[in-house]
Amino acid sequence: MELKAEIQESVKIAMKSGDSVTLSTLRLLLAAIQNEEIRTRKNLTPEEIQRTVATLCKQRNEAIELYRKGGREELAQKEESELAVLKRYLPRPLADDELKTLIRACISEAGAKGVQDLGRVMKLVMPKVAGRSDGKRVNEFAKILLEE
Repeated sequence: MELKAEIQESVKIAMKSGDSVTLSTLRLLLAAIQNEEIRTRKNLTPEEIQRTVATLCKQRNEAIELYRKGGREELAQKEESELAVLKRYLPRPLADDELKTLIRACISEAGAKGVQDLGRVMKLVMPKVAGRSDGKRVNEFAKILLEE
């Protein structure tokens, strides 16, 4: 089943079950997908939908951090429950070992010699990990591996 259709089906299920958090989160996701389709003037591919989901997840993570700093635990918990719903539509995240192996392969492919080649390595790694790892995490691992 196509990812967008799967999300729409999940909305129906959430409506029937009365799960308001899932329902509101999925409606927000569908609105974000529709906005992106309007902006690009085409239907999104499953990969593009996953990028949209990843963006929403990143926003939730940032909001959780800010709410916790501000002492608003109830709002942080709401964001966490929304994040859990959104993560259902992302591919399995890469484990640290898998990510390091992939970065090492890209370092070899780019012929990188040190941290000064970080940009070339990142350019090779990011398309391969799209939606499966955060760019900040990839950057940290790449710097560590390039410094070895």
